[in-house]
Amino acid sequence: MVVVPRIPGGLQVPFVADGPNGSRALYTARAEHCGWPGMLHGGVTFALMDEALGCAVHFQGLHAVTARADTRFRQPVPTGAKLIIRAWTLAQRRRLVTARAEIRIDDQGQTLVAEIDATMYVLDAEKGK
Repeated sequence: MVVVPRIPGGLQVPFVADGPNGSRALYTARAEHCGWPGMLHGGVTFALMDEALGCAVHFQGLHAVTARADTRFRQPVPTGAKLIIRAWTLAQRRRLVTARAEIRIDDQGQTLVAEIDATMYVLDAEKGK
């Protein structure tokens, strides 16, 4: 839903590699993705960070799913806010990757609005599990 362009109503946010172990994207909060009037839905905020985590791992040649996500919403995201979504991996131990993602408003202070500390489970590419 976040990056797939063929899904009508999807977020269609393109992620790019950000250094050797990260991902990055830009997104402007749109009214059709709001929960309460004028405020981006928390599920959309979470989905943006979750996708960033998956892309950070993917850009390293791995396929993984989110196994755990400790999420903190710091403040509401207003409609029209330009956001910077970033994620990066911290460590890998066997099939578990420790990673972090955050969303900041693209303003002078780079205001932190949400963050995730996550564990990603690396899939066996041949078996799909």
